Amino acid sequence: MGPLRSVVLAGGGTGGHIYPLLAFADCLRRHDPGVQITCLGTPKGLENELIPPAGYDLRNIPAYQLPRSINMNLVRTPGRMWTAARAAGKVIEEVRADVVVGFGGYVSVPAYLAAWRRELPIVIHEVNVPPGVANRLGMRFTKHVAVGFPHQPAQAEALRDARVVGVPLRRNIAGLDRAAMRNAARAHFGLRPDLPVLFVAGGSQGARSINLAVAGAAKELARNGIQVLHVMGARNEPVPIPSDLPVPYVTLPYLSDMDAGYAAADLMLGRGGAMTCAEVAAIGLPTIYVPYPHSNQEQKRNALPVVEAGGGLLVDDAELTPDWLERTVIPLIRDPQRLHTMGAAAAGYGRRDGDEALLNFVYEAVASQ
Repeated sequence: MGPLRSVVLAGGGTGGHIYPLLAFADCLRRHDPGVQITCLGTPKGLENELIPPAGYDLRNIPAYQLPRSINMNLVRTPGRMWTAARAAGKVIEEVRADVVVGFGGYVSVPAYLAAWRRELPIVIHEVNVPPGVANRLGMRFTKHVAVGFPHQPAQAEALRDARVVGVPLRRNIAGLDRAAMRNAARAHFGLRPDLPVLFVAGGSQGARSINLAVAGAAKELARNGIQVLHVMGARNEPVPIPSDLPVPYVTLPYLSDMDAGYAAADLMLGRGGAMTCAEVAAIGLPTIYVPYPHSNQEQKRNALPVVEAGGGLLVDDAELTPDWLERTVIPLIRDPQRLHTMGAAAAGYGRRDGDEALLNFVYEAVASQ
């Protein structure tokens, strides 16, 4: 089929929806610099901080959280949703979209509704099990559903017929050569080139338990020559780190260039968000996963297949203590052969071509409409 002239991308609220959207937008633009890309978001979403600086047109529409139970909000939802879908429809008509591609988040629902009313092709990309509520609704309007991981169709009936395409990753991560970048990345953070590095990044939500455990193990890690690059999370209270350590322990509130953090690391300690799992597996970075405990366990489901493939370790949040870290991290990070084996296993599970595979799927969906 011919090139796509205009594509509307819908996804917002969290980085797990926005980062794949941006990676896919980059892929579209690489294949056709002339394609019109329009992103839908909401006025309060994280997309306002991420999408315009990446060079893409962001149109905000009203979007409302979907109630999960029957209450007065549910009674009001049809009117609200109609308002949001009308706003999405105006954008879709103005840019004369060929297709709507949704990545989840509440802004996706009005986009799916507006596209369905106009009989436009809809493609949904989902990374979680169970699927998010917005994408679950969207699946009523389209059979074109793509997923990020091979375990998803087996674990969720709604995703049984979905196409496994991988997760679209930003090129600076998908194309990352950790070994080639290692020394430069360590110099960038003020780390020594000759000692192993533990990279800690628990995300902005719920990483306090990780921060406290690593801080508690800081002295013993340092005594064993282990450097730490620790992203505390911008929304978390800083945790004090001992000041008299014999090797570098670098703390940051937030890190935008995660590729540099990955390149500096021998081992990562983090949550089990879908994007983290997709990124570290693709680049073959051995990881200790500490899934966020206060949820429906999707982070555990994300991490488990990588761990079962040999690419990492899994520990419950409640079991993550300074003592556990000292007993686990010190022998592991000082065993290059074991790290190499774990990294190779992670890379064997992960994939770097999610953006291209999703683009091919979108072309198929448009051609079959």
